[in-house]
Amino acid sequence: MKLKKGDNVIVITGKDKGKKGKISRVLVAENKVVIETINMMKKAQRPRKSGEKGQMINVAMPIHASNVMIVDPKTGKGSRIGKKKIGDKMVRVTRKSDQEI
Repeated sequence: MKLKKGDNVIVITGKDKGKKGKISRVLVAENKVVIETINMMKKAQRPRKSGEKGQMINVAMPIHASNVMIVDPKTGKGSRIGKKKIGDKMVRVTRKSDQEI
């Protein structure tokens, strides 16, 4: 998977289309990513101690990696990811502006 934790991405399909966010978790086996404040769902949380009340909390759910694109640092739009050899090291670059990620 070419996406990593901490990458800035934009959602290209679905209910959150056009929204930008930062990847907080990558699920490699499922080919999914969790993005802060994107694909939020309400979850009922049970009380932990006796006498305490339960509550509804918002949780960011995973979204398929094919539904997001990395944000190009130069243009601010979505771009595909490529690899380039700089010196003796391989680095990820955006295909639109050839900027290092």
